[in-house]
Amino acid sequence: MKKHGFVVAVAAVLMSIGLAQASERKAITIAAEGASPPWDYIDANGQLVGFDVDVGKDLCARMKMECKFVPQDWDGIIPGLLVKKYDAIISGMSITEKRKKSIAFSIPYAVAPNGIVMRKSIPVPPMDSAAKLDLTEMDAAKQETIAKLKESVTGRTLGVLRSSNSEVVVNELFGDVATVRSYDSQENIQLDIISERIDGGLGDYLTWKQFLDSPEGKDVAFFGPQLDGGPWGPGAGIGLRKEDTDLIAAFDKALRESIADGTLAKLSVKWFGVDIAPRLKN
Repeated sequence: MKKHGFVVAVAAVLMSIGLAQASERKAITIAAEGASPPWDYIDANGQLVGFDVDVGKDLCARMKMECKFVPQDWDGIIPGLLVKKYDAIISGMSITEKRKKSIAFSIPYAVAPNGIVMRKSIPVPPMDSAAKLDLTEMDAAKQETIAKLKESVTGRTLGVLRSSNSEVVVNELFGDVATVRSYDSQENIQLDIISERIDGGLGDYLTWKQFLDSPEGKDVAFFGPQLDGGPWGPGAGIGLRKEDTDLIAAFDKALRESIADGTLAKLSVKWFGVDIAPRLKN
């Protein structure tokens, strides 16, 4: 008991030191891809806007810091953080074990599924697009669902965002039966689906939904269950440098406050129409 109490006390002291260091910061720079609406995108005025930006503004206000938001291509978003081009990444980035080898993450600020889309003209058997498929632990039923998906995409060409977890999943599940084409932006994937240069794609469900609800996406539909878990991890988190323990502690504290008072849920409903805020663990 005494040892446990000592460990708790040390942890509390370290956290207080981290928060004190964070309070000394007056301003930070936050990067977002700016190409995955409604998570984040560039508006008509050339400004970064979206859910990620609103989340960042709320958290910075709670931390009493001035925030500058900058766009950064996805391929270079982690390298840019590591060379101190900016201080944090808020861009719908999934918390994964691979990424945790090079950067740290806040607690999750969003939990959203991923989805497969196909052009409606592609002759594939119907599957329940409202169903959920967690790839964390596979069993016989899940393997059967994957086998059906695999049969349907055999010989097809699928688009995916380069350096994303969706790229990992699509190559792992379908790379031996389908042609996988990687893109530098979600917009370019959508353009190639519209022009019929590819048959479908895998990516963030809510980003796909905005596209499918638009006139440009009228000939495209969700196919198969909503996917999560596995390579996508427990949700989207704020990417930070491991040595910036002050910012990690400060962001975690601000996120817990935003989740607790319902602000994060309100922001997700504003941008996505659904609540994708995580629930606090007791």
